[in-house]
Amino acid sequence: MTWGSIKLNDGTSIPSVAFGTWTLGGGAQATDYVDQAISVGFSHIDTAQAYGNEQEAGKAIRESGLKREELFITTKFSGRDGLDIETSIKNSLKYLGVDYVDLYLIHHPRLAQPDIPTAWAKFEKLKQDGLVKSIGVSNFGVPELEILLASAKIKPAANQAPPPARWQILLHPYVHAQQIPIVEFGKAHGIVSEAYSVLIPLTHQPGGPVDKPVQAIADRLSAKPEQVLLAWAKSKGVVVVTSSTKKERLEGYLAAGDLELTDADVATIDAAGAKGAREQTVRMYVRRVAFVVLAAAVAVGVCGYAGIDLI
Repeated sequence: MTWGSIKLNDGTSIPSVAFGTWTLGGGAQATDYVDQAISVGFSHIDTAQAYGNEQEAGKAIRESGLKREELFITTKFSGRDGLDIETSIKNSLKYLGVDYVDLYLIHHPRLAQPDIPTAWAKFEKLKQDGLVKSIGVSNFGVPELEILLASAKIKPAANQAPPPARWQILLHPYVHAQQIPIVEFGKAHGIVSEAYSVLIPLTHQPGGPVDKPVQAIADRLSAKPEQVLLAWAKSKGVVVVTSSTKKERLEGYLAAGDLELTDADVATIDAAGAKGAREQTVRMYVRRVAFVVLAAAVAVGVCGYAGIDLI
């Protein structure tokens, strides 16, 4: 299954597909789902202090029987319980049952206290001390990254984020156009983008313009639509973070690494995504206008009932 890996700017490499634990919650079921992901072939586990399941992920990692170097572990400083960076990484290592994590991220710029340069300097110290192999950010926009880069001795290796300008990035065809500047800024500075929620057009926004071309490509390649979308994301040169509680879906996600989309396939999906984004913008505008008109009508009715003359 040829997802392969991507070279980071510090010389390490990151597997280009990850199993994310953000939707799993805690308890034994979280351990079971991480164990399942590892058993089908995921070698990159993406968790966070805020997800509340580092201990469960750590239990699955220990029980996998794999050597430490056979797994790539990402976690994030989320400022949970008011803990500082130094205490948080020590707790994360204890919960995960490891001596180091492969990638440690600042989960959001508002957590970089008292300011971004100071917080980043603490992250650089963690790397120098060997507690983390690579350091990066999540939910940082271009302006925040520019502040970070202006003082950094070590560049962020990766960035994860939601729209409109954020980094582990929300990336699917309907937001691709607005995310291009983010991905390109990262490439220009040697920062790898990590993408989540690639399957949203199928799971949360079905019936849009992307469905038809994705299904056609899937039929041609004897694949499933979700595999086509994952292959599309892979073509963008990002790390894909995905998740499922179902074994057969996880196996399908890994198999998507073998799909070879043509440039025409990718361009067709891009175009359908752009069309869908325009349609969503129009629908949002219409809803806002309708709300304003309704609010105005209610106001006129209330004034009329109260005997207030608006003319």
